[in-house]
Parts: sequence; structure tokens; C-alpha cells
Amino acid sequence: MRVYRRLLQFLRPHSWRLGGNVGFNVVAAVLDGVAFTLLIPFLNSLFGLETKIAEGMGWLTVLQDWLIGPFLDPAQPMQSLRAVILVILAMVAIKNLFLWAGGQFGASLQENITRDLRATVFSHMQRLPLPWFGRTKTGQILARILTDTEQTKIILAELATRTVQNLATIIVTVVILFTMSLRLTLVSLVIAPVVMALLQPLLRKLRKGHRRLRNEYGEMTSVLQEVVSGIRLVKSFRGEAYEDERFISASARYSGGMTRMQRLSLLSGPLTEVLGTVIAMGVLWIGATLVLTEGSMKGTDLVTFMILVMRLLQPIKQLSQAPTTAQQSLAAAERLLEVLDQPTEPQRDQGQREVQGLREGVAFDGVHFSYGEEAVLQDVSFTAKRGEIVALVGASGAGKSTLVDLIPRFIEPTRGRVLIDGVDAREIRLASLRALTGIVSQDTVLFNDTVRANIAYATGGRYTQAQVEAAARSANAHEFITALPQGYDTVLGERGTRLSGGQRQRLAIARALLTDPPILILDEATSALDTESERLVQEAIDRLLAGRTVFVIAHRLSTIVHATQILVLEKGRVIERGTHGELLGRGGAYARLHAMQDRANV
Repeated sequence: MRVYRRLLQFLRPHSWRLGGNVGFNVVAAVLDGVAFTLLIPFLNSLFGLETKIAEGMGWLTVLQDWLIGPFLDPAQPMQSLRAVILVILAMVAIKNLFLWAGGQFGASLQENITRDLRATVFSHMQRLPLPWFGRTKTGQILARILTDTEQTKIILAELATRTVQNLATIIVTVVILFTMSLRLTLVSLVIAPVVMALLQPLLRKLRKGHRRLRNEYGEMTSVLQEVVSGIRLVKSFRGEAYEDERFISASARYSGGMTRMQRLSLLSGPLTEVLGTVIAMGVLWIGATLVLTEGSMKGTDLVTFMILVMRLLQPIKQLSQAPTTAQQSLAAAERLLEVLDQPTEPQRDQGQREVQGLREGVAFDGVHFSYGEEAVLQDVSFTAKRGEIVALVGASGAGKSTLVDLIPRFIEPTRGRVLIDGVDAREIRLASLRALTGIVSQDTVLFNDTVRANIAYATGGRYTQAQVEAAARSANAHEFITALPQGYDTVLGERGTRLSGGQRQRLAIARALLTDPPILILDEATSALDTESERLVQEAIDRLLAGRTVFVIAHRLSTIVHATQILVLEKGRVIERGTHGELLGRGGAYARLHAMQDRANV
């Protein structure tokens, strides 16, 4: 029930569509039921029993008399039959027109709710903290946002369209059946509670199974995403056969689970139909007794009653199968709600202060950070004054990237404080804090859009072409951009694969510089560049020192010889600090690392 309640919030904005669907389907069900009751005067005329409307059925008798009474003529039975047929055909045509109109409302309702659900999950996902993305596979994220929202649509289709139509048909038909024979109707209605009671264990098993299936689908998507994004590595290591095995294994687990679920799901249809037929035969036997033994019911009434009962089996069957069909949808909905239940960064943000620029600098005061029991940073303290370049060096896993992630609060200290102009960063509103920071990481991200759109990413047209070009010139990117086929209007392709590594990196620097951030983070920005590209990037960094605090993570020590201070990290601790010359003079860890790189370059 919790899942249904949560999904209802997506239904409320479209309640008018639901109302249209319900209204048209109810009218269609009434027309359908009444059309079938006209079989009574039709059969009477056919067998020459009587040509007047049968009495004793209350409002149904009045309705029949109003619809076809004027057309019944005892002296002309064929004309009477023709009139009844034409009325039935007209009512069926009108009924289907209403069904079509209700279907339009239902289809619009489903797609609009699915769109809203997909947008809500995507928007929420973007605002989750970075650690959530670190522990959740990309394939699982894609499966939840794209596939699970489509699966959730099934339950909306069942509840808002087909179920409404089936319920309306059942209710109208049952009302007519009660009017025709109270005793036979009570016997007929035994089917619904019996079927639902028998299906409950099956429904519970299906729900659990489909939940496992959604996870298996996410694993299969993860393998696919990893292979596509890492296809160069797969080919270079001749890993096609290995990846075949991984994907086929994941696919087989999913297909095996789906087969088991289908086997269970397919039980509901035959079970419902067998039970329904048994009940129908019981009704037929009791009805025959009323006609032949008691004489309390006419044969034509019984035939019409049985036709209505048999017609009732299909909507009852579909209604009883709706919970079975909905189990896969509910499992997908639960996975979506798991994402929506994760607190976002804005929800967790306790900051109240606004900041405009950087006046003094950034300070780390006794900062510790750990993932569970694993300590990543331990008692880190230093100050980066405005306009300084702080270089971070050390072995892989020393904590360099974790340290700079603390500045824009991608993560927060386990203990200690990060201070911006003497204010704890946690007291500053997240959006305000991140507006201070420009980031260029070693993994350059470019989008399948124009060069201009990539440089002015997410700025909403705030910057002119001249400003975009100025940022590109500062990043030493303008020259190669103008050489592209359409210049700044050239579409780069997915992840900017048309450009070299150095060109992609310079575009990323231009993007960061366009917003003129007072804090610039270069996370190993030159680690994958050739000598010429590294020189161009270094020139851009040197040109932008004035009034800007820069944090540089670098493997190549030659790029940080002019840094104001260099911090050497080892296992999360700062073991050395000073300028390039000072650290070389001490002959410690930095000097050894520098000597190793000199020997490697010889």
C-alpha cells in the first residue's frame, strides 16, 4: 500500500485525465450492458413467444420499453427483429466511440505520469551526494531511470485504464444481473473472492521474484555500459571473449529469472478460467431448474443471463490478473522509490550564509576523513592564501583527490573543518560555495554539443560570444577551435572524441575560467598530456594566478616548481610541506620522488 500511496502523488496533477477516462468508460459499460439485455425481446420475437417487452424486471423493463417498445409489432416479427438489431448495432457503435475517447484519456494519463516520474527521479538523482554514485553502478542507475519508469507505467495502465474499464463493466453487468435474478447472481459472484484468495500466495512470490529480476537487469546493463565505454581497453587486451562470458552470464541469469516468473504468472489465467467455467456451469444448472422445474424464469431470460455471465468472465479474469501483472511494476516502483528516499545534497545542506568571492583564503583545520573504518585523511592542517598555488603530490591513494573534494563539499570532513575566509564551509549555502570553485579533472568530460555550449555549460546564455572566446584564449584553445569545420559551432560528438586529449583538456579549462572562479582546482590536469599540450596548459595556469587560489594535483613535478607551497601526502597525512627549492634541500620524500622522475626522463 505504501508504494501505491507514493505513486498517487504523480496522479494528482492529472486527475482530470483520470476523470475523463473513468467517465467515458462508465458510460461505455452502461451502453454495453443495456445492449445485451435487448437480446431478451430479440429472442422472444425470434421464437414467437411474445412481442411485448417482458415485465417484472423493474427499471430494466422501463428502459427496454423506451428503447425498442415503439418498434415491436406483433403482426410483423421480422420488422421487429430488424429494429432490435439496428438499435443494438447503434448502441455498440456509440459504446466503442466512448471506449476510444476513454482510451485517449488513459493513454495521455499513462505517458504524462511516466514522464513526470522519470523527470522526478532524474532530477533527484542529480542532487544526490557523490558517494552514492561511487557505490551505485552506472548500469543500475540507467536501468532505474529508463527501464524501471517504463515498468512502473504498467501499474498505472492497470489501475487507471484497463482496471477502470473492467470494474465499470463488472459493476454495470452485476446490477443488470441482480435485476434479472437475485438468486443466480449471488451464485455467480462466488467467483471473485475465490479467485483472489487462491492467487494471493502466487502474488507474493511474484513480487519478490520481480524485485530480484530488476537487480539482475541492472547488472546486465552495467556490463554493457562498461564494455561500450571501455571498448578501446577491451580491444587492446583482446578481452572480447572475457566480456562475452560476463555478458552472457548476466543475460542468462536475467533470462532464467524471467522464465521462472513467466511460469508462475501464466498460472493465473488458466486458474481463473477453470474456476469461472465451473461457476458458470453451476449457474446454468440452477437456472435450468428455475426454468424447467419451478417456472419462475423464462428460457429467453436464462439465455440472456448466461450470455451476460459468460461475458463477465473476461473482465473478471483481467481484473484478477491485474495484481499478477502489477508485481513486476511494483518491484520497479520500489527501486525508484529507493532512489527518491535518498536525501539529496540540498536536503542535507545546513548552510545559511552567502559568500561573494574569496578575500583571505582557504584553510584546513585538523581535517580527518574516512570511508567507514578506512581512514583517507588524518589531521590535515594548512592554509592556502588568496592568490597562492598549492600543489598536492604523493603516491596514488594518498588522499590528494579526497582533499580537494572537501573544498566544494562533494564530501564533508569526518572531523575538523574546512574554512573559507575563516567560515566553516558547512555554514555556507552549497550553491554559493560551489559558485566559488572551478574544477578541471584528469577525466575530461565533454558533451555531444557545440564547442560554445561545452565552454558555456549550464550558464543559461549569461555569457556573450566574446566572453566565451576570451576564456578559450586564456586556456590556449581559441586557435584550434577556429580551425574546426564550424568553429565554435562545431558539434564535438560523444565525450568529445573528435579532439585530442590536450584539446579536450584546454576546453575543460576554458569552461572553468569562463565563470572566473576565485578558487581553481586542477586535479591532475596535465597527467595525460604530451609535452606541447602540457606547456599550453601550464601557460594558462600561470596567466591566471593573480587574485586566484589554485589547488594543483600533479604527477609531473616539473609543472609545480613555481607553486607557493607543496604538500606531500602519504597515507592521508601531510608528511612534508614547503616550496620546490626547500623540499629539494631537505632531501626527504619529495626529493626522492623528484630524483626518480629525473632518472625516468633521462
